[in-house]
Amino acid sequence: MSNEYVLCHHVRLILIMMESWIWIILVVMPGTLSAYSVTFETPNVCAVRGSSVEFRCSYNYTAAETVLKTEWSKGELKDGKWTRIELSKLILYENRTQYIGDQLHDCSLAIHDLQDNDTGYYYFRFDTERYGWRSKKSVYLYFTDLKARVNPNPVRRGDNVILECGTSCQLSTAVWFKDGHPVAKPEFQAQTEDAGKYSCAVKGQESVQSDPVALDVQSPPLNVSVELSQSGQLSEGSSVNLTCSSVANPAADNYTWYKSTGSPSSSSQLLQVGSGQVLSIPSVEASHTGLYLCQARNRLGENNSTKVLLTVDSSDIQRVILLVGIGVKVVIILLLPLVIVWIWRRCLKSAVDEEEHSHDYENISTQPAGQKNRVTQREMPA
Repeated sequence: MSNEYVLCHHVRLILIMMESWIWIILVVMPGTLSAYSVTFETPNVCAVRGSSVEFRCSYNYTAAETVLKTEWSKGELKDGKWTRIELSKLILYENRTQYIGDQLHDCSLAIHDLQDNDTGYYYFRFDTERYGWRSKKSVYLYFTDLKARVNPNPVRRGDNVILECGTSCQLSTAVWFKDGHPVAKPEFQAQTEDAGKYSCAVKGQESVQSDPVALDVQSPPLNVSVELSQSGQLSEGSSVNLTCSSVANPAADNYTWYKSTGSPSSSSQLLQVGSGQVLSIPSVEASHTGLYLCQARNRLGENNSTKVLLTVDSSDIQRVILLVGIGVKVVIILLLPLVIVWIWRRCLKSAVDEEEHSHDYENISTQPAGQKNRVTQREMPA
């Protein structure tokens, strides 16, 4: 067998092998490679700092193969070159990433406690016993801030209120909280008790909430009431304060006091008796007895309190006067005999003194003889 023949035989074998490879490359390989793919459900993912996010992902390969390894990486510019770095090698992602897919067709990834540095491009790859396949496309993660808005604000009691959770991207349903407690509906008719601080969050991520915004519910004075500093009947001469209070926003800045005149059986009229939040009566009299009410007012309106009864009992002072009168009479009755006796003794003493100091002689020439003798005898010592 000549050398020429051997050479020709080898060339023919080479050509046959090349044909096989060309057929594989041109016919078989395109069909095989088309079986490999990675698909991201949402290429652009918007999230809130501090929350969690999921990259929904699926991948495919030929049925005859088995997946040996899966890996997520993040794209970074390193030394002027775009490089994919495996998340497992980045300390910042330690204990924050969770592969929630499998080694069949689900390649989903969860990242928890999102931080500013997490924004960027993410890639997925998988390896079989034949090939290693990297996704050409990526998932881009960026952040948005939650901004709670209350419209209108301030709002008047009874008007409609709409709560809006503003973001720079489309998020899932928002949930609301008032002073830390869940709010049933984002639209309602404002009442006084609805005033407070409202914040919003993404449903399922309630632990991350927006900065709170205060809802200011304004109204005229409500629940106007009067409180007495002393309860029950008052004694004449004592003091009492009547204090007016109400629930109002803005606060009541004008108070007027009225006293009801006339009986219950006929129409009564209101007589203004004072102003200011406190009506002070330093010394009550019987004439102060009656029904009192307070009118509270702010720039949105006014309301009256219910009537309160002020009762002044004058029996105490009358009892004192009576006792004093009785006491005076008793004193007079007891002292009158003593005074009479004292006066009588004074008069008697005066008569005796007058008799003792009278003259011891008489005009003899004009007296009868018998009288003269009597005088002479009186002058004689006993």
